[in-house]
Amino acid sequence: MTALAVPTVWVLGDQLCRSRGALAERMPGECRVLLVESAALINSRRWHRQRLHLVVSAMAHFATELRAEGFDVDHRRADTPQQGLRDHIEEFGVDVVIAMEPMSWDARALLERLGVELVRSDRFLCHYDDFARWAADRKRLTMEDFYRWQRVRLGVLVDEGANGPEPVGGRWNFDHDNREPPPRDGRAWPSITLFELDDIDRAVIERLPSATFGADPDGTWPVTRVQALARLAEFIDSGLGSFGPHEDAMLTAEWKLAHSVLSSSMNIGLLHPEEIVEAAESAYREGTAALSSVEGFIRQVIGWREYVWGVYWLWMPEYRTRNALRAARPVPPAFTGAADTEMACVAGVVGHVRDHGYAHHIERLMVLGNLALTTGVNPWAMTEWMWASFVDGAEWVMLPNVIGMALFADGGMMATKPYA
Repeated sequence: MTALAVPTVWVLGDQLCRSRGALAERMPGECRVLLVESAALINSRRWHRQRLHLVVSAMAHFATELRAEGFDVDHRRADTPQQGLRDHIEEFGVDVVIAMEPMSWDARALLERLGVELVRSDRFLCHYDDFARWAADRKRLTMEDFYRWQRVRLGVLVDEGANGPEPVGGRWNFDHDNREPPPRDGRAWPSITLFELDDIDRAVIERLPSATFGADPDGTWPVTRVQALARLAEFIDSGLGSFGPHEDAMLTAEWKLAHSVLSSSMNIGLLHPEEIVEAAESAYREGTAALSSVEGFIRQVIGWREYVWGVYWLWMPEYRTRNALRAARPVPPAFTGAADTEMACVAGVVGHVRDHGYAHHIERLMVLGNLALTTGVNPWAMTEWMWASFVDGAEWVMLPNVIGMALFADGGMMATKPYA
């Protein structure tokens, strides 16, 4: 037993947020912080190099930042998460371990079995318990209904009318205005800053497993909150205004167009959706971005993203076994790099994934998802490939998007018809 008889706050690799969850009200000296780099998770699938680097490097940077603040941090490597916890408890004589509710069904079950005290997650604007209450008396769970409910209860892009909150601009949805084809005049799309790789980044890159794939990390993806905030400001200043009209467009030579590429930062905890939405709405209120662009972007954040989060928890664990079309084929070799393809759209999107660990939502659904659907790819095989291949991948993200939207494997629980 050490002299520092304090509880341990266990921070998982997708919870790297100082101001949320179990760390929110803690000060140095009030707890010890545990982060576990698990060999089992690292070796669990063939990860994209930029995805694996993002998580491992962000954890290491977070540990460094907490130490600089004065926290006692145990950032250790272990065969499994549970082994890391057991070793930590044995070394430090810990009696109480606290953690924010995990982001996945299996992780939550694991921490509950291990006796970890769970603190309610505030990483989303709608907790899954609140989503379940919203869904309880509804025959069909449409994203549009949920999105409007979110707008009203959060007070986002609404003004007070005679009969209650009304949408700014008189419409809830400006999707019809955001379907312009991509311009072919050679214009420059909003650029993004590449962050300089530091000693932590380089050390992580050096020990990435050989079984990974894709281009090496180049500073595209923020690994600290400071970097993530810089990316958010950059998007609000130079990308948001162009986002709306071309959010559904695709260009082979342009991997992100005017998309924010903020999802990886949100999904590991470096940014919170609340601050993103506030920044976007402020841009509209200040006249620096059109309502159609701002509404379209906010719909992705408080509508679709939080809807996917809610249905994941509502329908798990049975949902991941859904295969209504009895699809059984493996992921196409063109996706994995095992073969080339003459389909230009597929080759272009796969190239974006290879080079950046990223493709925007239309490329994922209408190109990768459409081909997987029409060729009968097994839903779990497709889910695992996308989970490992995208920098913003997570089970809660990929399962509803693959099983519900792309492959219609749930038989219509999410989508009214296949996107084919």
